[in-house]
This record gives sequence, C-alpha cells and structure tokens, in this order.
Amino acid sequence: MAEAIFQQKLVAQKLQNQFWVDSAGTSDWEAGNPAHPQTLAVLKKHHVAHNPLISRPVTQADFEKFDWIIGMDHQNVRDLKALAPDYAKSKIRLFMSVAPENSAADVPDPWYTHKFEAAYQQINAGVVDWVAFLSHKK
Repeated sequence: MAEAIFQQKLVAQKLQNQFWVDSAGTSDWEAGNPAHPQTLAVLKKHHVAHNPLISRPVTQADFEKFDWIIGMDHQNVRDLKALAPDYAKSKIRLFMSVAPENSAADVPDPWYTHKFEAAYQQINAGVVDWVAFLSHKK
C-alpha cells in the first residue's frame, strides 16, 4: 500500500524521476504473492494506481541500492537492522519518524488488524511527510 501511495504522491508533485520507491518485507512468508485483496480495494477506492504489487523479501542489495530503508513499525526496524550490514544501519528509519506529530508511532499491519482504511489514512499522511522530507534532503 505504501509503495503505491508513495508513487502517486511523487507523480502528483512531478518528482517521480527523482526518487525510486520499492517495497519489500522483512520475511519471505508472502514472497511472490500479490497484495491483499482489501489493500487493492482501498487503493481503488482512493483512486491510487498501482503496478502489480508482488511481495518480495528485503535483500542485501537493497541496503546498497537505497538511500533510505523504511520500516512501518518498531519490529520492522529491529528486523531490518538485524539484516543490514553495519554501514547501512543508519539508513533505516521508522515510517512515522519524519511526521511532525506521533513520530514514534507504528503503522499497524492491516493484515493482522483488518483495518485497511485506517492503514491507508495513516500511510497517506506519512507519505506526505516523507515526500516533504526527501524533497528538502535533495
């Protein structure tokens, strides 16, 4: 969900050629699977275009390729830091860490909570903060 929303915001601000966004999981449990049907329904409801969203695990190459590695919750951040080589640990941030309020908040996984709309709302707001943060970091 976050990848699709991020892409939409970048296109809306004509920044899609300046940033590369990709998503991956901290485990391989869902590797190769498409996005959850409720995720796709929420994206459709909010007119968020998306390429086929296929799950894949984080790879060691991701830590080299990307400037920022974003975990949606504190457990994701811990898992990412455990997977990351030492030089890449400083690239890892909590998704809400750039938000002006609730910067320590987790984004609850809607697969567990079944609150896909709530996840969308939180991610949408957080992506706005990330785009602003990244635009100023350029």
